[in-house]
Amino acid sequence: MLKHICATTLTLGFLVSSADAQLVTRKDLTADLAVTMAQAAISTCKAQGHNVSATVVGRAGEVIVQIRGDGAGMHTFENSFRKAWTARSFRAPSGTMEQRLKDNPNLPLIHLTNVIADKGGLPIKVGDDTIGGLGVSGCPGCDEPCSQAGIDKVADQLK
Repeated sequence: MLKHICATTLTLGFLVSSADAQLVTRKDLTADLAVTMAQAAISTCKAQGHNVSATVVGRAGEVIVQIRGDGAGMHTFENSFRKAWTARSFRAPSGTMEQRLKDNPNLPLIHLTNVIADKGGLPIKVGDDTIGGLGVSGCPGCDEPCSQAGIDKVADQLK
């Protein structure tokens, strides 16, 4: 009898708490925003004389848009994805992985699939919520500023 009362109480408690549950409301990147960011990043690098690739990933690290700019090296396509994925995954610029590895060379993070310790990937945020990542590859020393230019292009919509 006591087992049945406890089980009933537990079940009713679960039903009451789940009746108060609500769906999560969140913002996600649209294809239009992703294309605009990638094109702005590529244009910024091209204006500096560099041919690059750009990738925008969404909240779950999925590719929303990936563009290999005219004349960009074939390795830039994969590297731009890895930079974007790293920035999204760690919610920080991909270049911070470089310093983390210098501080701790035995850090196992670098062995994770898609993680790269190289500048050029930035998280895309709405407030404190990381909703994606933008990565650029092919502009030595200027990948990150080109990524920032892509994010800045749509900053007014990331609210």
